[in-house]
Order: sequence, then C-alpha cells, then structure tokens
Amino acid sequence: MRVLAAFLLFLPVAAGCGTDGGGPVTLRVLADSSLTEVMSDLTAVYRQSHHHLRFRLRLDGSQILTGELGSGDVVITADTRSLRSPEEELEPARTVARNSLTIAVAPGNPLRVRDLVRLADRRLKVVLGPSTGPLGRYSQQVLGNAGVAVKPRSEEASARAVLGMVRSGQADAGLVYITDMKSAGAAASSVAIPAAQNAAVLYPAAAITDSPHRDEAVAFVNWLASPEATVLFNKYGFQSP
Repeated sequence: MRVLAAFLLFLPVAAGCGTDGGGPVTLRVLADSSLTEVMSDLTAVYRQSHHHLRFRLRLDGSQILTGELGSGDVVITADTRSLRSPEEELEPARTVARNSLTIAVAPGNPLRVRDLVRLADRRLKVVLGPSTGPLGRYSQQVLGNAGVAVKPRSEEASARAVLGMVRSGQADAGLVYITDMKSAGAAASSVAIPAAQNAAVLYPAAAITDSPHRDEAVAFVNWLASPEATVLFNKYGFQSP
C-alpha cells in the first residue's frame, strides 16, 4: 500500500512538469545585419515574459539569409522582394519597422560631399550594397530619383560592410541605412538625402512554416509588430511600421 501511495503521489507532479513545456526552446532568427543592435534588445525583452525561450541570431545581408531558410525559425529582411524569391514556404509576413538611406563619409566629411550628385565624381571611391540585395536595390532607386549614375568601386554584402569600407578609409563614400550610422560613432559622418529622393525601406518578418517551433515563431513575429517592440525599434532610429 505504501508503495502504491507513493506512486500515486508522484503522478500529478510528473504531469505538472509536462504542462510547463519541458525544456527550453531555441528560436533561430535570421535577420538583416542592419538590425544587429536592436535585435539584442528585442530578444532580451521578449524573454522576460517567455522564460522558456532562447534565441540564436544569424545576422547578414538579406540576400544571403534567404538562401538559409532551412536553418531558421524566423526571418527578417530589409525588403519585401527578398521574401518573394525563396522556394521555402513562409507564414504571412508582417512589416515590423521602416528605415531610409543616408550617405556615409569619412569623419568631418573632408571631401565635402554635399549630395548624391557628388557621388558621380569618378575621383571618389564609392561603394554600394549588392545589386542582388535590398541595399543595392534601394541605392539604385535613390540614385535614380536624383538622376545620378554611379559606378561603384565595389559592391559589399551588407550595409555594415559598406560602412566598414568607409570607416577604414578604403572608400570615400557609400550608401547605408540611417540606423547604421549609430553603430559608427565618431568613425564616420553622414550626409542627409532629401526625402523626395530617398527610399522607403521596409522590414518584413515571417515565421518559417517548416520550423519545428512554428507556433513560437509566429508568436514572436506578431510581437515584433506590437507597440512594445516598436518602442525598441524607435530607440535605435527605426521608424514605426
């Protein structure tokens, strides 16, 4: 009887452990590199109310990440076009933030770059994002709006890579997202692009349908579009969705 009683007392405890969700769940988030700083804050805040979750971030150019969807649970790109090309099925995307472009130059702007027209000067070493990715497409849109043709010295994989070329002195100027300039500190300056010539940068987020943690991924994507998450995006210079 004592053995049976001990066994019966153990059953509710075991069942209770199971309803708590078992061990931690790791969400693998593929995010455009322009989201580097804000993603750390977003995941930290979300975990405060979802203690069972862990996050593994993969940050790179959107055109690279969309080729790695099989290794992720959530993807966040810097344009909607990037999410239309993958063969893998995605859940409906939600726009979670907006951005725009600026001209990155050396500290103090020693070459006196004042506008986009100056970038057409062949004496300047100008770098752009990849023509196959969001930054490159936005850059060509901005230059087209200004009626400027630029032959870049190189195409870099991401806005952070473009900014790195300017910061290191390997380039005189480059087009990057406005939010990237926060990460540059005093190592680079920026020249504003008029709103009429600028591009409307959108960040869509989507859960990957084949994810083993699909429900958690969908919930996180929905939260990224919430007012709470928008406050964090705004903190890093992103515009509201």
